Amino acid sequence: MFFGMQFEAARWQPRILAVLRIVVALLFLQHGLQKVFGFPAPGPAGFAWFSLLGLAAVIEVIGSLLLLVGLFTREAAFIMSGFAAAAYFMVHAASSFYPLVNRGELVMLYCFVFLYFVFAGAGAWSLDSRRPGALPVERPAERRR
Repeated sequence: MFFGMQFEAARWQPRILAVLRIVVALLFLQHGLQKVFGFPAPGPAGFAWFSLLGLAAVIEVIGSLLLLVGLFTREAAFIMSGFAAAAYFMVHAASSFYPLVNRGELVMLYCFVFLYFVFAGAGAWSLDSRRPGALPVERPAERRR
């Protein structure tokens, strides 16, 4: 029971996982679009494609688009998780050990959400589920049977 209503949480798990994947992808995409197009906020001064900032933009844009449609989700999430961890240690951790102080909470959160997608997969509404040999979208209740 949840607030007086009965429902099967396991039935909703793949859909909620997909909603999380889509929202996180859209939020992360903004970081890449800012670097490349200066949208939705002005991009960094002196942006160059052949730099670490250019590599970051490519990972943010392509990885986010793959995550958004749920294509190669585990692979993209693995790369994006490593990227976020490297960004945290290269940019944020040098100024302070504490994420609140070094303003690295969001980067850490992205890192661990992407790591979760590596193991959880894309959920419902993904192109991964249509690929040949893809793992079926599995509900926890189905695993117990």
